[in-house]
Amino acid sequence: MKTLKQAKVGDTGSVVKIHGEGALKRRIMDMGITKGVTVYVRKVAPLGDPIEITVRGYELSIRKADAELIEIE
Repeated sequence: MKTLKQAKVGDTGSVVKIHGEGALKRRIMDMGITKGVTVYVRKVAPLGDPIEITVRGYELSIRKADAELIEIE
């Protein structure tokens, strides 16, 4: 398994698990990133932060720290 942070531009993956506790995990899930949803990595900023993904038909930018908590396959 790899995390969303390790995914390259153009990769598509399915969310397997979201690590983290309480409010942090809730915030990620509120953005539409839940178990089983497909995410597509659109862009990565020049310094690697943030990462732009497409999830549930819309674009979303997330920090590397948050992307590291999202496990995909």
